[in-house]
This record gives sequence, structure tokens and C-alpha cells, in this order.
Amino acid sequence: MQRKAYVTGTAALLAALLAGCTSGSGGDGAADNANPGDAGTAAPAAQPGKYRTLPEPCRAVSHDTLDSLLPGIKQITDPEQRDKAYQGEAALTYDTDRKVGCRWKVQSADATDRLSVDLERVVSYDNTVSDDDQAKQLFAQKESAAHLPAPSGSPQTASPPPASSPTPTSTTSTPTGSAAASDPSPSASDAAADLQPRTLSDLGDEAYIDDRANTSGSTAEQRTVTVVFRTSNVVVTLVYEEQPMAAGAVPDSKEMQDRARKLASQLDDALGG
Repeated sequence: MQRKAYVTGTAALLAALLAGCTSGSGGDGAADNANPGDAGTAAPAAQPGKYRTLPEPCRAVSHDTLDSLLPGIKQITDPEQRDKAYQGEAALTYDTDRKVGCRWKVQSADATDRLSVDLERVVSYDNTVSDDDQAKQLFAQKESAAHLPAPSGSPQTASPPPASSPTPTSTTSTPTGSAAASDPSPSASDAAADLQPRTLSDLGDEAYIDDRANTSGSTAEQRTVTVVFRTSNVVVTLVYEEQPMAAGAVPDSKEMQDRARKLASQLDDALGG
């Protein structure tokens, strides 16, 4: 009987020791489990952009719009050649879901006109940067490279008014309207300011227009109007060029800008922006 009591006591001691070890291991496990818990507080991944695909650019421009921008199309008498001119030429691309483009070139009796449309769907591979933010960076790079001038009338460019001086009294009468005639009319300068390269507030999420004229020797002046805009994670670049045939001819800036902006607005609508 005494031996049996000894064995029973030994078993109880071993059970108590095992329970202590298990309790200690549980404490260590609780400390280890704190690390996975930290992952739950990490910042969520940035949201993907609105657009997952791109439209087919050669079909995104209507025939009526091409007639306006490329007047020479209607002068093409061969139906097959005219249809080919309307179709344009697709830009080389290796991923039509990421970057697409189309080119048109038409020569008329008055000028050679060129049009290009490029669309880029921006995708961020950084989980902390959204597609939209990545597209904003691309747009900002393009805008910076354009070197847009400061808006006219900005405080940086405004000159201080001249110091006033006493006006001598004169008895000579001044004909009505002569003073007004001597002052320069602001209409011409205001019109030029309205057409200068600038940002646009009525297109996409952000946009700008650039207008450049290039003269090469005795040849006619070539004008290039560029419109770039961003809608969510898609950046669209539109370039419209005109080269008159006659030396000394100057393409109309307002007319070209109006045509380019109208097309840009249509492309924005096609994207659903």
C-alpha cells in the first residue's frame, strides 16, 4: 500500500510540471501572436484607376470631325483613297489596353494637315500609389515640359503705375474722341492672351493647350496646336498641325485651337469623363 501511494504522488508531481510548461508555452504563444495582429493595422492598398481598357483611337474620331480638321479629305476624288484617309494609321503598340494611338495626314490645295491622337492608361505598380496619382505625375511632367507662360496680368508680370505729375493748364480745346483715339485698344492684346498656351478648366480632370508657330526660311509658317488632358488614370495627347502651301501664309490660331479643343472634348466624352 505504501508503494502504491508513492507512485500516485509521483504521477501527480509530473502532471503539475507538465501543466506549468504548457502554461509557459501559452504565454510565449500570446506574445508571438502579436506580430500577425500588427499586419491588420497596415494601410490598405491604393485604389485602381477608373479605366481598365482604352477605346480604338482610329474609330474614336468621326468623319465630320476629320472633315473639319483635315479639309483635304473631301477633296480626294477616289473613294478608296478617301476611305483610307478617314481610317488613319494606327500607332505601333504592344499592349492595346495600356497605350494606343492613331495618325492622319492629308494634303489639300491650300495646306497639309496632320492629326495624331494618343491615349495612355496609367497603371501604378506601387501599392501605396493609386493609378490616378501615377497619372497625375505623368500629366505634370508633360505640362512642365511644355513650359507654359505665366497667365497675362499675373502679379509677377504686372508693372507698377508711373508716378503722377501735375498737368499744365491749357486753353486749347481738344477735339472730341482724340484722347480715346490715342489710347491703344485692349481688344487685340486681350485676344492674343486668350489664345496663348494655358491650362484649361473645362476638360477632363486637368488639361492644357499649347500653340506654337514655326517658320523655316522662306517657307510658310507651320502651326502646331497640342491639347493634353487627364481623365482619372488615362492621359490623352492630341497634336494638330497645319502647313500652308503658300509662302508667307499663317494658319489661324483661334480656328485651329477651336477645332482641337472640340475634338478633345469629344474624346473625353467617349471615355465617359
